[in-house]
Amino acid sequence: MTASPSDTIPLPPVDSPAPGTAAELEARSVSAWFGDHKVLDRVSLTMPAGRVTALIGPSGCGKSTFLRILNRMHELIPSAALAGEVLLGGQDIYAPERRLTDARKQIGMVFQKPNPFPAMSVYENVTAGLKLTGVRLGRDAKDELVEHCLTKAGLWNEVRDRLRQPGGALSGGQQQRLCIARSLAVSPRVLLMDEPCSALDPTSTRRVEETIKELAGEVTVVIVTHNMQQAARVSDRCAFFLAEQGTPGGIVEHGITSAMFTNPADPRTADYVNGRFG
Repeated sequence: MTASPSDTIPLPPVDSPAPGTAAELEARSVSAWFGDHKVLDRVSLTMPAGRVTALIGPSGCGKSTFLRILNRMHELIPSAALAGEVLLGGQDIYAPERRLTDARKQIGMVFQKPNPFPAMSVYENVTAGLKLTGVRLGRDAKDELVEHCLTKAGLWNEVRDRLRQPGGALSGGQQQRLCIARSLAVSPRVLLMDEPCSALDPTSTRRVEETIKELAGEVTVVIVTHNMQQAARVSDRCAFFLAEQGTPGGIVEHGITSAMFTNPADPRTADYVNGRFG
């Protein structure tokens, strides 16, 4: 793996993250297998606190597998195995003393297809994670939390009069922002997004992208996207994954997004971001 010389470029300033919220996420020499098939080989990447890091690359190069490793979803797949470390704020989330529920609370996930609980109301969807994480709040505090999270997800003004209606009755873009609000309700330090806009129309995509930008600084965001324009619009940093000729996926290059797109260090990166393959 090679890192871009652009890593030495200072990050642009952003507002200070909320205390105790955004945290640095670091993968160290992460490898992954499904049975005997190795899909990732010694991937190392630092995702800075309060920044948006985009994972780009063609299908089948291990981006989504890597994302799932970052919040311990990979280990739930039969025959799956992994090596290496994932550090959240300097602590290994795979350490024997660390509970799975603790990792999931601190590292949320938003999937490609919106997955609100269809039988639950909008209000109940937002608060669903509280019971799972053992958080108890009074009614007033819940009301404030629901409004806060829906506002952060850019959805409050659209659903404030529909809080008791089923979450599944919302449009696709609204459902995706509801899932973001649900993830925010448990105060994660990191939010992972696996192609969150791939099933959305352009207007909904724009709103989700606006939400991502607004969250940056408060939550560390890691997003998988096949849309190069989206990666350029929303991310501070970028990592280009590639698997060549049947070899496991790895990082070709990573660094500041603007430098990756305008002056990449590796010709394969230039070919990919300019649409010559993938």
